[in-house]
Amino acid sequence: MSTSFEPPHRGPNFDGRRFSNPWRDPQNGRRFGLWRWLLRPRGPGWPPAVSDSAIEGPPQRSHAPRVTWIGHACALIQIDGLNLITDPVYATCVGPLPGVGVRRHTPPAIAWSDLPPIDVVLISHAHYDHLDRATITALVRRDDPALVAGLGLERWLARRGTRRITTLDWWQRTAPVGDGLSITAVPAQHWSRRGLFDRNRSLWAGFWVETSAQRIYFAGDTGYGPHFRWIREHLGGPDLALLPIGAYEPRDFMHIQHMNPDDAVRAHCDLEARRSIGIHFGTFKLTDEARDQPVHDLAAARLRHGLDDETFIAPQFGEVFELG
Repeated sequence: MSTSFEPPHRGPNFDGRRFSNPWRDPQNGRRFGLWRWLLRPRGPGWPPAVSDSAIEGPPQRSHAPRVTWIGHACALIQIDGLNLITDPVYATCVGPLPGVGVRRHTPPAIAWSDLPPIDVVLISHAHYDHLDRATITALVRRDDPALVAGLGLERWLARRGTRRITTLDWWQRTAPVGDGLSITAVPAQHWSRRGLFDRNRSLWAGFWVETSAQRIYFAGDTGYGPHFRWIREHLGGPDLALLPIGAYEPRDFMHIQHMNPDDAVRAHCDLEARRSIGIHFGTFKLTDEARDQPVHDLAAARLRHGLDDETFIAPQFGEVFELG
């Protein structure tokens, strides 16, 4: 399967060919650890998914800020009359070919037919569980949203049939959207790949969504690192942070690229977030932990770090968070 990326510049996170984390490169030690893990006997699979009760569809528009967790890294952000969606993946299986890869364990909490018109799509990186070709193509055809992603993904996104594409380096900001909403790409500790020869040819990032009254931080996919402190120093503390808490076992090599719940609580504290919700768990079985282990581990991490239960929660699928 061919891909085509076009990193455009040299900088501290780009050597002219590939991107990296200047403070720590997940590729170091990751490859051998990955192969050792793949050759181990696999643990038990997740039990069959229990059908969650259907949730009421969200409003078409909302001026009062609200965030709905759809599943994995996908959330609907409704703010100032705009609808933003993060890493939308509606596929039943994620991988290089249709039906080949990791199967979805829990369906999207908002059915496609109930998904309101999307104005902006935020894409954190190129991995299949975060960037799904069929979902992006369907959104482009249905809503023609603006697509915001890291550097190097413009050509891939253009092949989905749109020119409404903005690709950003870390700390770059979009032009104002709607009535003054801004989106800033911020650092993440991760990596990217879709094909055999495109490792780290596109940039991974989190996103900072800000209006005159609210600040929402979507971390995308990331290990724990100094970037959370940098984000707070540059942009302040978010009113709501969406932080990954799943896909973290075994820790001997996953810790570099994925946070466990304790890491996520440390990130919450570094950010000085008013409130955080866990994402990136319970949807696709990507690693060795049990389906509900992130929920239990987050409760233990809150206790260790002295956080109350409402400050950082593992949401139910479809749970809605209203920001006052």
